Amino acid sequence: MIAREGWPFILVPVCAGIVILLAGRWVILGVVLIALGCFGLFFFRNPRRVCTAAPEVACSPADGRVLSVGPAPSSLVDQGLPVQVSVFMSVLDVHVNRSILDGTLRDYSYSPGRKLPAFKDKASLDNEQNLSVWEGPFGRFGLKQIAGIIARRIVFDHQPGAEVRRSDRIGLIRYGSRVDIFLPEGTEVLVARGDTVRAGETPLARFQAPVT
Repeated sequence: MIAREGWPFILVPVCAGIVILLAGRWVILGVVLIALGCFGLFFFRNPRRVCTAAPEVACSPADGRVLSVGPAPSSLVDQGLPVQVSVFMSVLDVHVNRSILDGTLRDYSYSPGRKLPAFKDKASLDNEQNLSVWEGPFGRFGLKQIAGIIARRIVFDHQPGAEVRRSDRIGLIRYGSRVDIFLPEGTEVLVARGDTVRAGETPLARFQAPVT
């Protein structure tokens, strides 16, 4: 499957490249355009993902490498989300982002910002980003999509009140970027710095018993 946002980045350069080649001029440009379209097929891939872990286990929202596990910024601590896990997505990773658990979107905010490399700590505070806070049967969690140095658009699919299931798509970030995950007190983190994770599949954290 291909993410719907990717089709213009696939079809436009491929069609333009074919036209140029058929015209018999600027052959190198035609080949480059077709290659860009083929890269779009790779970059915007949207494989089906299923998390088979127990219901209280959160699965990664992004493909990539775990950058850090540690305390969240004070603004998230104040919202009852003191634990942060950060996942960096390189340009070679799948960039579709997914929900870590079943939940209802309670709050959403978008902040324009800088284009620092997404693997830098300051990117979590200074870069273009959004923050979604969700409420589910096992408690609250937050997801922050962060643009990177070559990211040009953050896509988020939902409005407050929307409901998702674990591993459902929540959005996409075009090109290198990261996702920060914010978890409640008492959550058992199941990954460590340097681990490779897959969106919608890799167990990331175990929540406590359902909130009553």
